[in-house]
Amino acid sequence: LTPRQLKPSTIALPGSKSISNRTLLLAALSDNVCEVKSLLKSDDTDRMLEALTALGVRLEPTENGIKVHGTGGKFPHTQADLFLGNAGTAFRPLTAVLAILGGDYHLHGVPRMHERPIGDLVDALRVAGANIDYLANEGYPPLHIHPRQHNDTRVIPIKGNVSSQFLTALLMALPLTGQAYQIQVMGELISKPYIDITLNLMAKFGVIVPHDQYQVFHLPA
Repeated sequence: LTPRQLKPSTIALPGSKSISNRTLLLAALSDNVCEVKSLLKSDDTDRMLEALTALGVRLEPTENGIKVHGTGGKFPHTQADLFLGNAGTAFRPLTAVLAILGGDYHLHGVPRMHERPIGDLVDALRVAGANIDYLANEGYPPLHIHPRQHNDTRVIPIKGNVSSQFLTALLMALPLTGQAYQIQVMGELISKPYIDITLNLMAKFGVIVPHDQYQVFHLPA
């Protein structure tokens, strides 16, 4: 066939796991019902969906995706054992959200996940009052999360050169406190496009986060 004989076609590309899991978590924490379309089918999203179900989030399959019934910023179940496989896009944000909300949670995954560092995120969450124990090696999953100790600290430092998922996790979790925070990135921030994904999705859910050249992020109350 010549180019003129070819008929134009439309191809639906699969979704992104980074966008899919961020959207699922934000929708689960929102105060209304959100229908997520073109959700990626992957191990990461399967683990997130399982975790949200275990936390009491109502998920309703639809013809084009899934309908997520928001919990108003607080999961119904304050105790859960969550197996998250090797899904970093589920493990890091859920660690931050559950640590900020507080409860009794056990987070674990496959052996490879237990080799992926999470210490910098845990350190930052502890500054915000989180109570997190390592169950094996210091700085690595699995984790045991306890109720948070509220404090007056409103400036949270986080290293920027290890994983952008740590900053993403803080950005999505800290607004749940109802308090204003500043997140200060220590050193150069890697993977800025992933932070843009986080900020753009948060804006769709009504949380606007200004920043100073990706070094200081201003979370409103």
